[in-house]
Amino acid sequence: MWKPLHSRADRNDLPKPDLELITAVASHSWADGTLGTYGSGLLLFHAYCDSRSIPELARAPASADLIAGFLATAAGSYSGKTLENYLAAVRAWHILHGVPWGPNKDECDALLRAATTLQPKSAHRKKRQPYLVETLTVILSHLDLANCFDAAVASCLTAAFYSCSRLGELTVKSLTLFDPRLHVKHSNVREERNTRGLQMTVFFIPVTKANPDGEDVYFGAHPGASDPFTLFRNHLQINDPPLDSHLFAYRHPNGLRPLTKPAFIARIHKACRAAGIDPLQGHGIRIGSTLFYLLRGTPFDVVKTIGRWKSDAFLLYL
Repeated sequence: MWKPLHSRADRNDLPKPDLELITAVASHSWADGTLGTYGSGLLLFHAYCDSRSIPELARAPASADLIAGFLATAAGSYSGKTLENYLAAVRAWHILHGVPWGPNKDECDALLRAATTLQPKSAHRKKRQPYLVETLTVILSHLDLANCFDAAVASCLTAAFYSCSRLGELTVKSLTLFDPRLHVKHSNVREERNTRGLQMTVFFIPVTKANPDGEDVYFGAHPGASDPFTLFRNHLQINDPPLDSHLFAYRHPNGLRPLTKPAFIARIHKACRAAGIDPLQGHGIRIGSTLFYLLRGTPFDVVKTIGRWKSDAFLLYL
């Protein structure tokens, strides 16, 4: 959980071990499940502050106007109950770190009632559940990375996650609809180094939903079972797709096949069932990727750039 710029840890009226003990004991006031929900609320609060260039110092203690602005901006996108939980998250964050909490209760209550009136119909629909790194690891454990099809699926899954790509950008709709003018090919891959000197794998997608002239997506190494760099190299070694073929084409008894979205989803769902977890929707990959980068402390605007989000729509899933 984020720590305020100033908290009880900065005070010296008690020995430091005692101050740390207060925080540790106070944390037991909330159940683990509640803290999980509160984590989403706190994430949204900081995303709102980032989008408004609110400095860290002004976030805790949060002014009455800042809290009112947060609630008013989120009203209409979230249910009243969800916003109530998110407000409780910001309050708990203040209490946990010994920061005064002083928003206008009457004003907050009025905004929460308004949020219930304004809540969208989508608030009653089940949201897409995000993929997590742990989800990827479980799914990958049920794929055979020496199998041509599974190698392509594993590489596509992790590349989509760590590049924050839309699944439809890396797959094709059907076996007969691969078009080298529209879909990513092996020849569209290049290696670069970012401003910090880290090696990045870059895919140029000729046409995307947001840009008919194409866009770059990229990822670096992420040590662990879900490392996209290692799995991409495995796919290339096993399937050796020609430069003019679909990037995630795989060897099949009937010849080289482009990786279709239906085949990808079916294989992921089969792996989920084998692992005893509920099958997740494809769009949950991109939502999970966005959460992954935000929770690592990546600035809000940088995450929007990585994911090529044109709006704050993904905040609906936090």
